[in-house]
Amino acid sequence: MTTLSERPAVQGRRLPATIRAYVALTKPRIIELLLITTLPAMMLAVGGLPSWELLLATMAGGTLAAAAANVFNCWYDRDIDRLMHRTERRPLATGEITPRAALVFGLVLTVLSVALLYVTTTPLAAVLALGAIAYYAVVYTMVLKRHTRHSTLFGGVPGAAPVLIGWAAVTGTLAWPAVVFFGVVFCWQLPHFWALAMRFRADYARADVPMLPVVASPLSVGRQTVVWSWLTVAVSLLLWPVADGYGIGWVYTGAAAALGLWFVVEAHRLLRRIRSGAETKPMQLFHVSISYMALLSVAIIVDVLV
Repeated sequence: MTTLSERPAVQGRRLPATIRAYVALTKPRIIELLLITTLPAMMLAVGGLPSWELLLATMAGGTLAAAAANVFNCWYDRDIDRLMHRTERRPLATGEITPRAALVFGLVLTVLSVALLYVTTTPLAAVLALGAIAYYAVVYTMVLKRHTRHSTLFGGVPGAAPVLIGWAAVTGTLAWPAVVFFGVVFCWQLPHFWALAMRFRADYARADVPMLPVVASPLSVGRQTVVWSWLTVAVSLLLWPVADGYGIGWVYTGAAAALGLWFVVEAHRLLRRIRSGAETKPMQLFHVSISYMALLSVAIIVDVLV
């Protein structure tokens, strides 16, 4: 039996674990990847470094918005998360956090993110953040994910939204460079996520989620991966003429060409392994895709500063 004197110690040990569980619901790794594109979008919009106050407010608001969307995703998908080895340890799947507590947490994060962006940046940035949360939580998670192979395609919209939010936070409007950069991130998400879905195909099949690698042949997935990799590179090069007046020049263009070559070569390697019947190793492309987007964002930052 736990004595009264022991209870504070037990509660003290549980608090860090509870905090870690709530943080896990927000999927921090995904948030980091989303925020990578926010800073270059803001710098493009202002033609240099935005104020530290605006930068911190936008990053904080964007973090809270992405966290809210991910919490709603975990809340709705808790049944299939229990069936997938990749997600079976998520707090809602294990019962560490109750569905009601998670739902309240997501709603609180939503209110905080929208309010912070509205007060400290622009109304448009706040509206875009709210729209991205609703799109990911409802349109992608609840409507598309379990019913169509095209869920990844349509789900790319909220994934690329940080670009628009970052631009709108600076200017209160949108412009063609923001749209093109949004297009880069949108196109990039398909080969990026399909590589992950290929690795965990059995998980998605077990949960009856019709991701493309589950319902299409490996050869079809490989071909579509190559096509979207080339589209990503093509749109990335389009940013040069469109954003020429915003500080984009030879530094970014050279980096985009070199990084794009690396990206498409790895996509073709994946297709070649599929055709030969060898081990596909899709995570190689997955990791390359992360480095590609991170370095492309750095190239924008460097070019604007130069």
